[in-house]
Amino acid sequence: MLQVESVRYLKEENQIIILDQTLLPTKEEYLTISTIESLWEAIVKLQVRGAPAIGIAAAYGAAMAAQKLDVASYEAFNKEYQAITAYLGSSRPTAVNLFWALNRMEQIVKESSDKSVAQLKVQLIEEADLIKKEDAQMCKQIGEHALTLLEDGQTVLTHCNAGAIATAQYGTALAPIYLAKERGMTLRVYADETRPLLQGARLTTWELMKAGIDVTLITDNMAAMVMQQGKIDAVIVGCDRIAANGDAANKIGTYGVAVLAEKHGIPFYVAGPTSTIDMDTKTGSDIPIEEREAIEITNGFGKQTAPDGVKVYNPAFDVTPHELITAIITEKGVIERPDEAKMRAMFGE
Repeated sequence: MLQVESVRYLKEENQIIILDQTLLPTKEEYLTISTIESLWEAIVKLQVRGAPAIGIAAAYGAAMAAQKLDVASYEAFNKEYQAITAYLGSSRPTAVNLFWALNRMEQIVKESSDKSVAQLKVQLIEEADLIKKEDAQMCKQIGEHALTLLEDGQTVLTHCNAGAIATAQYGTALAPIYLAKERGMTLRVYADETRPLLQGARLTTWELMKAGIDVTLITDNMAAMVMQQGKIDAVIVGCDRIAANGDAANKIGTYGVAVLAEKHGIPFYVAGPTSTIDMDTKTGSDIPIEEREAIEITNGFGKQTAPDGVKVYNPAFDVTPHELITAIITEKGVIERPDEAKMRAMFGE
């Protein structure tokens, strides 16, 4: 298993330590976060990224900020705490784990009006710890379910990074890869480069190589050819939000991979914890899609590759319709050919 912790909290120092994913693969460095402003910036800049990791970081951020509140009454504490969570929630609109984690933290406060401020502060740290612990458990269970869909010796294509550094441990899409290695199985991986920020090239290949797993890097526009050549047995991707009908939002380019998989008769799996399931969002068209700055495309990694003043459209995510998804894999089990009825049967209203 990859021995890297993407987010951790130092209780005595009241600080958050995050792996700075913008520096990978050439530098493995960690940021010390001591304010919610610096955490907000780290989330926006993708220094911490991956829907589960963002949720964990936000939970610790809310707990960290709560420790600094110098108020005596529950009413004053609750008012200031609401401002903290609202601020952190403005950092990334698409990843539902962010709001799921903050809502869990808010619920602790709402249900504890009879507690002292000191007790509330302790409870918030305990809840953030629990969110992280549960995510690690969910990721392992996702891997267990995913392994039932794969065979020893197969080759999997993945897009973006849904590995250990995007979660508390194991990852989502990469969880079965890590579990397979632990059990002596061999699963090979093709990793899409993932334009424009190259999360596949910089992050997925880095962590898989570090764990001793066979990984081959390709550019995004090579996916069709390797499928045509019969090199791919299955596609597994992560997700940032899954709607009630099974439509799934993930890193831009995922939809195209799903179309290619359908064309070539290759199963297309979406892996994610139930914290990414948003039963309040009816379809994928209702999922807010973050748009990022043009400079990520025109001047990627400091090199200008487009003319000054060119118009740019830079959505960070796209939505794969549920009709293209062979199965959604969560810690609760596998939903084959997902639709609203099957989603509601497993996840309720």
